[in-house]
Amino acid sequence: MTQAFLDMNGFRTLLAAQQGPNAQAIAAAQSRNAQLTKPQGALGRLEDLAIWYAGWRGTDKPTVTAPQIIVFAGNHGVAAQGVSAFPSDVTAQMVANFRNGGAAINQLASAFGARLDVHALSLETPTADFTKDAAMSEEMFVEALQVGWNAVDPVTDVLVTGEMGIGNTTSAAALALALFGGSAEDWTGRGTGVDDAGLINKTRVVAAGVARHAAKGDGLETLRRLGGRELAAMAGAIARARAENIPVILDGFICCAAAACLANTQPGILDHCVAGHQSAEGAHARLLHLLDKMPLLDLGLRLGEASGGALAIGVLKAATACLSDMATFAEAGVSAG
Repeated sequence: MTQAFLDMNGFRTLLAAQQGPNAQAIAAAQSRNAQLTKPQGALGRLEDLAIWYAGWRGTDKPTVTAPQIIVFAGNHGVAAQGVSAFPSDVTAQMVANFRNGGAAINQLASAFGARLDVHALSLETPTADFTKDAAMSEEMFVEALQVGWNAVDPVTDVLVTGEMGIGNTTSAAALALALFGGSAEDWTGRGTGVDDAGLINKTRVVAAGVARHAAKGDGLETLRRLGGRELAAMAGAIARARAENIPVILDGFICCAAAACLANTQPGILDHCVAGHQSAEGAHARLLHLLDKMPLLDLGLRLGEASGGALAIGVLKAATACLSDMATFAEAGVSAG
């Protein structure tokens, strides 16, 4: 298979070349929405969501029939500094659980009729400890981007990306700090449930990593230095979805941190994305605000695995069903007033 990009600059060029949504489809969806048998605006954000989706799918009567959820897994060298309540072995163990159908995301994917794919990225070789070196070489980073890019099925009509990787909330916090500033305390949370001493240590690690790598380049370079393979793969998948006009539902803090690296590199590149939920990881709300993404759900989730994004598939299906399948006033013989 011919790769769409061979290096980081090639990926940047690809991001810059992406087109926006179909303006005619948006106008047609707005017109149809205005004629449906309901008061104007009565379905609130569902109306905006359906019209947004219609624009990316190029039709005023869109349907969601082929959702794809992809979970990427990677291991982090920084986990050796005790930033998680769980050992790195758990990453591979959870990948096996995903593949055996036993995890929460398996049940959620089934509930909403979504295809679930799992990609483990070199779990036996963690990234470098980013307090000592860049997490990934350019070759490793581009390879992870390509895994994400190639994981997206072009027939997909909505994409959700998720992750599994012990240490990856530390990576996400470092990315957010490097991209948006503030203090390490602003962005560092308990992740898998570290205690107070663990949180102090984790915050120290985040601050040390950003002090070493901040202001060394754009969002992609920041992702290479402070991210992980699974975060890079999510970024690659989100970019591929844009190239295929596939709308994306963003998951939690880690997914949004990866997406923020794309937005920092190419403004507007996340226009095809909505936020599925606001997680219980404290900094997620702040990150969503900075990305200008209002979450569809707020259920106190902090699992990862694409779980919040998967739940939001149901909201999107409901929104598109109302836009596409409701009768208009004329069709129903109802007076429009």
